[in-house]
Amino acid sequence: MKIFTAIIERDSDTNLYVGYVPGFSGAHSQGETLDELHENLREVIEMLLEDEKVVFKTEFVGTQQIVVQ
Repeated sequence: MKIFTAIIERDSDTNLYVGYVPGFSGAHSQGETLDELHENLREVIEMLLEDEKVVFKTEFVGTQQIVVQ
């Protein structure tokens, strides 16, 4: 079992959830709900892991909040 961290945003124009895995080329998807996005990302990741040797160029570290006044 491998665990991947996805960044998730909501597109205000389409109201879709959009997600991607940092450093994992091609690992991105969208969905109308968070559950749908989760399933779509899982399927994409499974396909990518089957089709090619995966080389990660970056490693997810975390998020930060930046306050600007």
